[in-house]
Amino acid sequence: MIWPLALVILLLALLIPILVFAFDVPRLRERARDADRMLPERERQMDELIKRVLTLEDEVDDVSRNFESMRDEMQFLQRLLENPEQRDPPDRLAPPKT
Repeated sequence: MIWPLALVILLLALLIPILVFAFDVPRLRERARDADRMLPERERQMDELIKRVLTLEDEVDDVSRNFESMRDEMQFLQRLLENPEQRDPPDRLAPPKT
């Protein structure tokens, strides 16, 4: 019962250095160096993307405010156009005193 467990542990212990050697390929090292060189470009792209998102958020806020304003105006106009008989008569201005 102990022998199979010991065999598995031995295989895992031998597999670790083999995997390290297999993945320590010059192509992978070159890719890692390329990724390090591209890091400033990616940071610039991320900064640009952040600016664009902030601009879009501002535009969405503007559109929301405009929409609210237009909705209020439409409600006002709708109330004006509804049955004029049911509305209260407008208050008249008092004539100016001389």
